[in-house]
Amino acid sequence: MSSLDSFSAIERDEHFMRLALEEAARAASRGEVPVGALVVRGDEILARGYNLRETAQDPTAHAELIAVRKAAARIGSWRLCDTTVYVTLEPCPMCAGMLVNSRVPRVVWGANDPKAGAMESLYRIGQDERLNHHIEQTYGVLEEECADVLRQFFRKLRKR
Repeated sequence: MSSLDSFSAIERDEHFMRLALEEAARAASRGEVPVGALVVRGDEILARGYNLRETAQDPTAHAELIAVRKAAARIGSWRLCDTTVYVTLEPCPMCAGMLVNSRVPRVVWGANDPKAGAMESLYRIGQDERLNHHIEQTYGVLEEECADVLRQFFRKLRKR
């Protein structure tokens, strides 16, 4: 019996989203937009990631992409068929496409992204019937906490 067996589905999602928020804090401490992500299989965290675009000067260094790459390397397969990705901000078009291509069955995010969200806000890539893989999605998990981290970051940035 694992330590999360007694958790409800909502408690489980909140538990992992809190850990994703810790990754977002790591990004913020480096001056990066505070987005964090986890790849989870069962109760096991396969990989963690946070935004590193500024640090790496890499436009693809998004939190979920970094976490998915690490998870794929760890399990030795690009197919992440039995995982859930937790991310503090709704995936962008690039990341949503990557999640479809890596066969992630479920994505959970905190805050919607009205300017670039590609799972619900602007596009529905994970639900597009024309694609060969569809993603179960849960959003709004710790939404206020996830959105607040971003608001605080950009508020401080504007003051500089």
